[in-house]
Amino acid sequence: MKDDLLRLFPEIGQIRDENLRSKTLETLVEAVQLGGWTPGQLDDIPFTLLIKDTRVSFVQHTRTVTQTALACARLLAEQYGAYFHLNMDYLVAGGILHDVGKLLEYRKIERGYAKSPSGKLLRHPFSGAGLCTKHGLPDEVVHIVAVHAKEGDSGYRSPEAIIVHHADFINFEPLRDL
Repeated sequence: MKDDLLRLFPEIGQIRDENLRSKTLETLVEAVQLGGWTPGQLDDIPFTLLIKDTRVSFVQHTRTVTQTALACARLLAEQYGAYFHLNMDYLVAGGILHDVGKLLEYRKIERGYAKSPSGKLLRHPFSGAGLCTKHGLPDEVVHIVAVHAKEGDSGYRSPEAIIVHHADFINFEPLRDL
């Protein structure tokens, strides 16, 4: 399964820290297993249930959010690197895992996808942060996953979390508003 996931999410290979890269992959593996999915199904799962009949998949959204976050972070580091440091490994891990909880939040039904029983109780930032903690990811990555959505609007977001949050909404709102 790991090789399949690395093919689906090649951005994982951009995480330089081997331990962080391994924990990121292990978290993704467990989410796939707990959700009852196979790697081959991840490109069929919609990235959101809020846009009826969206053709954007979990894989496409996750990769594009990660790539958007990286592009923003590189430009910010180039322009403002004297003022703050961005941890690109945390950024990539957070981008890859920001929606990992959706693999527990969603389930396949006869005519598409719906909230799972677990998903009705816990939105994906909560279940995703729990999985990240279980796999020993640094608090900085758990933080990105936990605060990337509306649940993080009233509190602190690290620079990496701000970037992933905005990358996520840049890749959601235009599609929602079509």
